[in-house]
Amino acid sequence: MCGIVGILGSGDVADRLLDGLKRLEYRGYDSAGIATIDGGEIKRRRAEGKLVNLARKLAEEPLPGASGIAHTRWATHGAPTEDNAHPHIAGDVVIVHNGIIENFKPLRDELIADGRKFLSQTDTEVVAHLVAREVEKGSDLRQAVATVLPRLHGAFALAVMLKSEPDLLVGARLGAPLTVGYGEGENYLGSDALALAPLTQRIAYLEEGDWVAITRTAVEIYDRANDRVERPIVQSGASGQLIDKGNHRHFMLKEIHEQPVVVAQTLQSYLRPLEAQVALPDMEFDLAAIERVAIIACGTSSYVAMIGKYWIEQFARVPVEVDVASEYRYRDPVLTPNMLGLVISQSGETADTLAALRHLKVGGVTTAGIINVPTSSMAREVDLLLPTHAGPEIGVASTKAFTCQLAVMAALATNLARAKGKLSPEEEREIVRHLAEVPEAMSDALSRDEHIAGMAPRIAQARDVLYLGRGPDYPMALEGALKLKEISYIHAEGYASGEMKHGPIALIDDAVPLIVIAPSGPLFDKTVSNMHEAEARGAQVVLISDADGIAQAGENTIATIEMPKVHPLIAPLVYAVPVQLLAYHVAVAKGTDVDQPRNLAKSVTVE
Repeated sequence: MCGIVGILGSGDVADRLLDGLKRLEYRGYDSAGIATIDGGEIKRRRAEGKLVNLARKLAEEPLPGASGIAHTRWATHGAPTEDNAHPHIAGDVVIVHNGIIENFKPLRDELIADGRKFLSQTDTEVVAHLVAREVEKGSDLRQAVATVLPRLHGAFALAVMLKSEPDLLVGARLGAPLTVGYGEGENYLGSDALALAPLTQRIAYLEEGDWVAITRTAVEIYDRANDRVERPIVQSGASGQLIDKGNHRHFMLKEIHEQPVVVAQTLQSYLRPLEAQVALPDMEFDLAAIERVAIIACGTSSYVAMIGKYWIEQFARVPVEVDVASEYRYRDPVLTPNMLGLVISQSGETADTLAALRHLKVGGVTTAGIINVPTSSMAREVDLLLPTHAGPEIGVASTKAFTCQLAVMAALATNLARAKGKLSPEEEREIVRHLAEVPEAMSDALSRDEHIAGMAPRIAQARDVLYLGRGPDYPMALEGALKLKEISYIHAEGYASGEMKHGPIALIDDAVPLIVIAPSGPLFDKTVSNMHEAEARGAQVVLISDADGIAQAGENTIATIEMPKVHPLIAPLVYAVPVQLLAYHVAVAKGTDVDQPRNLAKSVTVE
């Protein structure tokens, strides 16, 4: 997910623009750039790779100017080169862009036929030329942008400046977030509140289809019909301090170790220990009337959805379907009355999930969202917001957001079960007790950090790794495999343990580590039986289980990771910790970029 910062300041803005970009590094990017307007000229610096490269250029060639825009780019159209880095310039127009212009090819062909020359392979440069052409016809910047916007298909957030209007910054959004910041004699534009936090706490969120004209003293917002509108100014609450790693080597490790605290914070907003109940926020629909649930998510969040399916069907006896968001609309799903559409997203801006949510709403479906950013597009559009309290997650590979989502999913499953009359007060009391045990059990799991680090170099030598689990531990196997390949670049696959003999067992030899997630309990014997089949064929097994499970099945393994003995309900939250730590330490052993792995973005805001 690319990042945008724009400042109309009272002095030179390049340093503050660079600081804003640093606050957006967590999103993932592969090039960056800044442009200012100074003395009637557009001045620009761009660089491939990390912001340190851009900072070095700015130190060598400073950028004066009190008006500027900046960008971190995650490559879509065109390789991550300096020529393709933003900002892009066409004529007197300079522009930065998040998202994808889906119809850029016919627009580009039209512009080339009109004699315009392109210097990059990006879709963004098309927008710059379209605006520049309108300016050359006599339009001012506002008119030019308003004319061009209806021609753009896809998802975008734009920040545009014109050399001859240095006191004006124009922004627009469709399918990608954009935020206006209000200052004293200065005003700002940014991808989110975090980017603007050092500059201002007074912000307004542009709504879908809005565009905005910003000067140093005024902000004018227009809807897609070009009618002047007001959007509420709110306090962002985002910290003005750059988030740091503390004493940890990487943000990912810090965020893994934060989980007992943030999961406790999340559970505190849902558990009522004195009443022995699990509560949800107030809602305008009857949970008891829900007859079917569709859960839609991407990536790690989709594994939360899969675990949620086990829980909701087990406790509430309500049928659940789970879809990856990128496929949901395209299979033309059947939408029915008394259906709950549940979306899960850390950022609340994931493009595919947001599109699925809107598809549900058009179909008249009641919607809910498990979301970490309460001001995001999804959070504002769902009928019931179920917030997590993970705080900002900087590492691209999700950790604390995942476990907080699981905590909220457990609360939803419990409430739905009670509403459907499937849960006695005694059973709910037991659920509350077990959920309250999660933070302590996670802290216990974190005490295995050094032990897991010691075994990681052996796993780091593998080219392929398999993960096994059964029941709710099957999605945990998928999550473990995803974490490993995301940050260590080792090919990994997760399987339901009973599926091993249906094909994957052919991959087993003494060079393939097999990570088995098997807490003792009703499914333990079945999983261990499959594990023994793999061991008989040379598999190098790492068993993650509690003391009882390891005593029973750990004899022929190359390593074991002992977990506290916990109730099956909370096992996915607790067993997430060793899965995350193993991926982290393997990546460190391989020397990869743990927090910003190659080709990945924190939030995917394009399809």
